[in-house]
Amino acid sequence: MPTVDVIFTQEAKGRTVRIPKKKQFRSRALRFAYDRYVGQDTELAASFEEELAAADIANQIYKLRTKARLSQRQLAARVGTTASVICRLEDSDYEGHSLSMLRRIGAALGRNVRIVFETPAGRRAMA
Repeated sequence: MPTVDVIFTQEAKGRTVRIPKKKQFRSRALRFAYDRYVGQDTELAASFEEELAAADIANQIYKLRTKARLSQRQLAARVGTTASVICRLEDSDYEGHSLSMLRRIGAALGRNVRIVFETPAGRRAMA
């Protein structure tokens, strides 16, 4: 099942700089746990990828906000929403990220949003 990444980018001197995504597994222990509990089960693998994508989006929003030295309340004011909405968007269990809200957050933080469709093999097709 293909996965979709949401990437916040910033224009720098006429070129787009991609915020790098961390490798999926940094340790052999995590690789072992994934292989043992998910393995070749396609349903579990798809569920894992969905959770990983939601956590990645929440993490990107949190990192960009803290790098800009903004509180959730300050970012909410820039976006035109409430702090509880920002808190929810930064929760790794939240799966209701809308493209329009991600664009508003990106604009408030001086970033663009780019969607990347990936195949399971890791080859990318830009959208």
